[in-house]
Amino acid sequence: MSVKNTFFIYNDGLRRPNPGQLWLVEVARANFPYSNAHFCATNLRVSRCETEWNIKGISMPDGVDWKFVYEAKPFGRNLLRNPAPHGVSQDSPPPERELTEFPPEGPPRSEPEGDYTGWTTSREDLGYDASGVPPGVTICYLPNYSWFTLEQRVDLKAEGVWDELLDGFQPDIVIKDWYEESQLHESIYQLRVRLLGTDGQTVISKYIMSPTEELSEYSHNWKEVSHVFSDYGPGVRYVHFLHRLKNKFMVEFFPTLVTGSTVLVKPSKSSQ
Repeated sequence: MSVKNTFFIYNDGLRRPNPGQLWLVEVARANFPYSNAHFCATNLRVSRCETEWNIKGISMPDGVDWKFVYEAKPFGRNLLRNPAPHGVSQDSPPPERELTEFPPEGPPRSEPEGDYTGWTTSREDLGYDASGVPPGVTICYLPNYSWFTLEQRVDLKAEGVWDELLDGFQPDIVIKDWYEESQLHESIYQLRVRLLGTDGQTVISKYIMSPTEELSEYSHNWKEVSHVFSDYGPGVRYVHFLHRLKNKFMVEFFPTLVTGSTVLVKPSKSSQ
């Protein structure tokens, strides 16, 4: 019997190449016009997925829907929706503000302009800041600060990451963010990222950052924030990403912008 006619009969009645002979890969592809996803879903999937994702020694059990995983391509892509809601990029300098000659008409703004599709947003009014004003001094305007919160929850399984990978191998989960050096206040940015369990509530690991800004000299750039979750323990199924930006209203609205928000899973772990 020739090589091209060597097949195994499976319980579902379909003929497929001998899964124990990886040298039959190209022969099988020539005989069966499967898509890449279907091909990866067969018992030959280990060789093909290891090659395309550059993964070795990771559990790839039979109970996983490999067609879905392959098409979802969970590794190395940003799992957050709409990572730049203000329409700006960290690859270009933050936009410079232009003060108007007269106060803008209409009701005062309470949040930056943007497209917040995919984000849940909220606002916390911090009131007027009268610190440093001597008693008895008449003030025409005081700054009114507020926190603007944007948050998302990423369902890792819905993005193609399988249970055995998260529980056993525990691949690195990379967090990145860029916020504008607005110099509105010494505290203008806060980040909180939590890895959650199957119930979407239990916190397995978390990262919190609340930097203090240097205001003695003028600087207007993007500041990068990054963190890598590694060896976080079994049970992770969700990533909850939340950042808060401080805005100021005094005659006009002055926002703090953000861009490049990122959650990605790497097919590797830094502890190796």
